[in-house]
Amino acid sequence: MLGRDDRGIGAKLPLARPARIRHSSAVMTNEPFFRRDGDLYQPTPMSRGPWSPTSLHGRVVAGLLAHVIEQRHGEPDMTPARFTIDMYRLPDLSAAEVRVTPIREGRRIKVIDAEYIVGGVSMARATCQLLRQTENPDGNVWTPPDWDAPKPDEIPPPTDARGAMGGMWATRRIAGDFGAYDANKRLWMSEVRDCVEGEALTPFVRAALAADFASPFANSGDAGLGWINSDITLYLHRLPTTPWIGFEVKNHGATAGVAIGECWLYDESGPIGTSSVAALAQRRNMG
Repeated sequence: MLGRDDRGIGAKLPLARPARIRHSSAVMTNEPFFRRDGDLYQPTPMSRGPWSPTSLHGRVVAGLLAHVIEQRHGEPDMTPARFTIDMYRLPDLSAAEVRVTPIREGRRIKVIDAEYIVGGVSMARATCQLLRQTENPDGNVWTPPDWDAPKPDEIPPPTDARGAMGGMWATRRIAGDFGAYDANKRLWMSEVRDCVEGEALTPFVRAALAADFASPFANSGDAGLGWINSDITLYLHRLPTTPWIGFEVKNHGATAGVAIGECWLYDESGPIGTSSVAALAQRRNMG
């Protein structure tokens, strides 16, 4: 998520109801990323990202916008085929409003916009294109071969919990390492907490939460992660049917402090889509 306001570095933004940070380990263990507060969504401490101790992780903003879009405009026989989120400001732990705008609500295609707003200031904006399911046309079209990866339950859990960012997700490494210079990086990821307290984690929200991982997985190397993604584009030809989502790095390119990264996505039954990101060179500010 981009850590720069478009009015200039250091521009001050109005804040709304700062979160009260709780330090009880028992509370932290099962906390969701957000709690409802009337019409607002209050981030919890578990929603913090890696770039600053007071800012949110991009994945939780993406997950919340997907959650609200699906709640208000989702249909059982419509697939959220594309979900794109532009992240142009770095939100803190203040309560947020989600403003949803239908752009097109046709019989076969819906296009829905949603904004993440803090104190009247837009921090991120998502667009979701939902397509009506029918039947595939006749004929054969080339597709990639089946993923030859072991299932998550065939892989022992990691002994080092640092890669899970203190319980933000669970992973099972298949090949290559996060933050290593590897040509073939693959892993499984699963969510370990709800996006919004008391509201079921749906397959679409699960995929939207996970999709941000394409940036650190594709863009990290032997010196760690020096890129902060400014967007995510998630393409799905079907929703995941299992809790684990597989990532396989397929592309990384960088020139003059601008990078792109792409991962192919899977569930335990096979391929489901792709996640692509754009990113800027960034230094951490962890105080």
